[in-house]
Amino acid sequence: MSTEPETTQDGPPEDTGALPATGGGDLAGGREVESAADAGGADAREAPGAEGGEAGTTGHGSEVDGGEGEAGAGDSVADAGEDGTPGQEPTGEDGERAGAARGSEAQDDERAGATRKPEAQDDERAGATRKPEAQDDERAGATRESEAQDGEHTTATRESEAHVAAQDSAADADEGRTAAQLSEAEAEIAAQRLERERIERRKAERQGPIEAGTKLSGKAADLLAAVRAVESGAKPVAAVFSEPEPAPRRPAPEPVHRPQPVAAEAPAATASPETVDSVRRVLTDGGAPDALAPQVATVLGEGAGEQLREDPWQLLRVAGVRPEQADGFARALLGAECGPDDERRGRAVTVWLLEQAALAGHTALEMPTLTAALAQRGVPDADTAVQNAIAEGDALVFQDALDEPGAPVRRDDEAEEGKDEERPVRILVGLERYALAEESLADGLARLIDSVPKQDGSAEDWERATAEGSAGELIRAVAANGLVLHTGGEASLTEPAALLRTAQALGLRAWAAAHSPIGRDRFAALMSASSRPGSSSPGGTTPDSSTPASPAPGLSSPGGPALGSRTPDGLAAVEFAPDNRTSDGRTPDAHAPVGRAVSGQSGVATVAGLLAGAEGPGRDADGALDLDLLVVLDAPQLDVEVAALIAESLPDGARLVLAGDPGVLWSAGPGRVFADVLAARVCPQVTSRRPDPGPLGELVSGIGIGELNQVEAPGKEVVIVPVRDAGEAVHRTVQLVADSVPRAIGVPAEETQVITPGHGGAAGTRALNTALKERLNPGPGRFGGFDPGDRIAYSPAPGRTLPGHVVKADADGLHLSCAGEAVVVPKDRVEQSVRHGWALTAHQAVGCRWPAVVVVLPGDAAQALSRPWVYTAFGRADRHLSVVHGVDQALPRAVSEVPPKPRTTRLPTLLAPQVPTES
Repeated sequence: MSTEPETTQDGPPEDTGALPATGGGDLAGGREVESAADAGGADAREAPGAEGGEAGTTGHGSEVDGGEGEAGAGDSVADAGEDGTPGQEPTGEDGERAGAARGSEAQDDERAGATRKPEAQDDERAGATRKPEAQDDERAGATRESEAQDGEHTTATRESEAHVAAQDSAADADEGRTAAQLSEAEAEIAAQRLERERIERRKAERQGPIEAGTKLSGKAADLLAAVRAVESGAKPVAAVFSEPEPAPRRPAPEPVHRPQPVAAEAPAATASPETVDSVRRVLTDGGAPDALAPQVATVLGEGAGEQLREDPWQLLRVAGVRPEQADGFARALLGAECGPDDERRGRAVTVWLLEQAALAGHTALEMPTLTAALAQRGVPDADTAVQNAIAEGDALVFQDALDEPGAPVRRDDEAEEGKDEERPVRILVGLERYALAEESLADGLARLIDSVPKQDGSAEDWERATAEGSAGELIRAVAANGLVLHTGGEASLTEPAALLRTAQALGLRAWAAAHSPIGRDRFAALMSASSRPGSSSPGGTTPDSSTPASPAPGLSSPGGPALGSRTPDGLAAVEFAPDNRTSDGRTPDAHAPVGRAVSGQSGVATVAGLLAGAEGPGRDADGALDLDLLVVLDAPQLDVEVAALIAESLPDGARLVLAGDPGVLWSAGPGRVFADVLAARVCPQVTSRRPDPGPLGELVSGIGIGELNQVEAPGKEVVIVPVRDAGEAVHRTVQLVADSVPRAIGVPAEETQVITPGHGGAAGTRALNTALKERLNPGPGRFGGFDPGDRIAYSPAPGRTLPGHVVKADADGLHLSCAGEAVVVPKDRVEQSVRHGWALTAHQAVGCRWPAVVVVLPGDAAQALSRPWVYTAFGRADRHLSVVHGVDQALPRAVSEVPPKPRTTRLPTLLAPQVPTES
């Protein structure tokens, strides 16, 4: 039940009438004048009518013809009187009578002559009237012919009537002038007469015979044709009504896609211009920027202007608007009615806090946490505000039972016996979209856990195909279970690759999905390389070995300065071993795109492309993904909504493997799916024993367990560059990217990635990108601040970042190349979805790796550091890592003492019934 004041339900607020005369009053008057003009135009078009105009013309013509007949009779009588006694001259009395008669006849002649003048004028008018009547008769004849043809075919009737209506509309002006000469009564009688005739014709058409099946189309028409074919004996019943047997399902390679420009993802449906204008007027009245009008109209939908005027705090639903700004807007609109205890304000601030929590990764908030945040925002009665939000359906409330840590999950019979016992519960409040996504994900995972995997190969085939070590454990676990978890670092990717090859060899339709195009292409290259005879996997290990081999190309042997050693420029006098250079001396691009064709042939796609149908096997007739095994790489990057879509899209009997490194940053969206499923222990978990090789692998592995170790780096794989302030940090970063790393390590600037904690600040991504552009690709920024050749970070959706570079710009928008795929971003979306990409945040860089990485840690970034952040940033480097260090002891303290920020989710509780119990 709505709790808004009566003024908001019965009409607009009282203050709307106080608009200045030059504002809403003039606009309202303009609308009334325009509506009146439109109404007059409608009357002018509809009053005569096609049929009424014809009726009036016909009646007028009959009356004129009758007048002409009377005039003709008078002429004949006059002629007879004059010629009645020709050649006789009267005498005597007869002569006097004749003279009197002739005098009377002369007077009659004069009167007849005077009479003939108006009759002649009537004749002229009648003649003038007959011209449009003839035209009307011709059109009426054409109309009757069309209607006669319409009676034969119902479908043709509709088309002919539309054509006749168009002709009648074109003749409305002439018919209106003719009908104007009639009186209202005569026109009404004529119109009624023609309308009765038209009704009679329609009745006759309906009562006439209709050919069977003439009004059928589509499947109904096909079915009628099939029945007639069987009745006539042309086809047997079995040939017509039997369904073809489905073709056997077999794995098919992904078709080769030609590179084509990909349009940027379409934004949400925009509101109508009228709605945007109404919102703009309300924003202007409240002193808010009218540039927000399109966003407000899109979020609130139709009637957004009225909604916003009735409840100004709805402005908080627009991204970027804070409660203080919404309060000022409400005061400008409501005046004295506005107050901190307003029920509308309490509900809106509650929803805003839940949305902010979702941005921080929470799918729900505990009630005490939410009420405390409301009190900080000046809501007097926080409990009532939450209850109002729940009552209006803006939020949902949950009660989750809490068990003691380590306590076994209660079975149904135990729960029944102890139902009278008081168990601790926590009350959670969350937004509907995330609550439903979490419940859907839990149901989908439970379905996979409880279902029996499809056995396309015998158990003996699985056993013969298994490898040694953790790769063999993974294959055996997948053979017997519908859901399996796999954890490990970069080197452990060889194990999902071995699983994928084994499943494909057994005839299963097996696919892998990565978080980013770069991750997809790297895994596809790994699959292609390891499938060749005698090849070893990147990182120096073979698929069937659990021990590392020699370091990968580009990584030198141990020995050299340890982590923390300081040199003047960080990289002076270091020679790079040219064991993997090309013929021209350049290092091959480790991220040169292998193309969608190679990825498709290897069975690798991106998660977004797989769900959208742009990549992968497509979907079957039931709408499920047409596959038997799906390996999701970079699983920690799954938020609850994406994970729920994946679980819902898998067919019955399919297998799902979630693989990833649990030490990296969690997803940008709400939830911590991979960590929650790991903690729930509802399915087999396989931990890779394959360590990342070299000094970089040793450094990152130590960070994962909370230790910042010194490592031997003889080839300058790891270098520390100390700085005193943010300005020096920017200077050193540009020097490293543009000069030192290319000269000493052999990695060009376009293959070196800068990573920093945030976008703002003196050494954030904005400041670093500005300095790097000025050095590496200077230009005026003619296309929204971008020039051809600029490195960019394109975000097609929140939480997704595609590194690339600018190709050109034209009327279609900004043309980008992202991982070898052409993307066109419309001009109006460039500002919100494209940034310069020489420097990224760790969240933007997750799921990608580069030959060289420069991590910038300015002094003001100490509070943003945590173990997962350092682990993710340092782990993006393949061959070389430079650390621009300005945080002193904050770095080791973050690694050892700052764990990931906790997130409040419901998935572990929802998965609790799936935990296996001991018999």
